[in-house]
Amino acid sequence: MTKDELIELAKMARFFVKDGEVYSPSTQEDHELTPYLESFANLVAIKERENCAKVCDDLSDKHTWEGCYANECAEAIRAKGKVA
Repeated sequence: MTKDELIELAKMARFFVKDGEVYSPSTQEDHELTPYLESFANLVAIKERENCAKVCDDLSDKHTWEGCYANECAEAIRAKGKVA
């Protein structure tokens, strides 16, 4: 994952971003970061799961022999993200 992708996910998790750097969403020293970190971690996991599923999609498209289960793998990876 690129730095730009991580910064975009940090924005989505409501961190403060300025000049390509990510900062705490608050200037308070005792500000609770756990909800923001959880949100960020979940967004990273979603992105990485989709990247893995796309690899499986590509394999499925390139390999059409009988017994290639790449499409089932892609479906399973995507389904994993829908179960909470």
